[in-house]
Amino acid sequence: MEAFMKTLLLRLCLLAPLLLATSTTHAKAVKLVTFAYPPYEYATGDGADGIVVRIVERAFDHLGEDLVIHVLPWKRALHMVRIGQADGIFTAYRTEERLRFLDYSRVVLMPQVLSVWALRSADIGYSGSLDSLGDVSIGLVDDISYGPKVDEAIRTGQLRTLDYAPVSAQNVKKLLYGRTDAIIMNKYGAMHHLMKLNGLNRVVELTPAVSSVPSYLAFSKMKGLSGLRDRLDKVLEEMIATGEYQAIIDGYFAERNAGASLQALVDASNPSALR
Repeated sequence: MEAFMKTLLLRLCLLAPLLLATSTTHAKAVKLVTFAYPPYEYATGDGADGIVVRIVERAFDHLGEDLVIHVLPWKRALHMVRIGQADGIFTAYRTEERLRFLDYSRVVLMPQVLSVWALRSADIGYSGSLDSLGDVSIGLVDDISYGPKVDEAIRTGQLRTLDYAPVSAQNVKKLLYGRTDAIIMNKYGAMHHLMKLNGLNRVVELTPAVSSVPSYLAFSKMKGLSGLRDRLDKVLEEMIATGEYQAIIDGYFAERNAGASLQALVDASNPSALR
């Protein structure tokens, strides 16, 4: 009996460090919150996916940090980092009010580029000035701010022929069906919807872009993670410099484009899918 107890005690002593290490690993997992904003970030059946989700996951892999990402309503996500229930949040615009409770990364996580999109067959004389779109029918979404530049052009009548829809997907469909000359939309959001509709090859993104607003990963000041923020900045800089950052974006859309092409073939072979 004494020998058995000694053996049991020895095994427990050997297991204790492993159990402690496992517990510590889970305790140290960084908890990030975000919101549903495809193709940048959105919930999946087993977690989260999207362009920015993949970039963040790769960055934390490089850091050697465990990571948990929760997709929540934006208001709730902001509240959680404000009171310290989450370690960080993305993709967040930098505002004076948020600076009171967030430590923003220095490196831009994702620039939100606003562009004008038109059919390749259309002759849109866009010069980079919104004045040049004065007589062009523009598809927009109801009750959405497009940033100071576009909002002011709408208010002052620079953009005179406006066609509103309740959601972005409907605007993209109107563009593809020729019911509006152009749409103003977030670059990767437009690509996301166009690929779902197998219409990316039918449109062109006019240049230059209308505007670009930086968005960041920011950490809750209540968590004291400025050191992690600085390490993350270095990793993001390296990913951008080596091309790894852009490769993640390109890889995401290559997957989606392949899926869209396959669906188009399926629809073409199914008469009931044709409209």
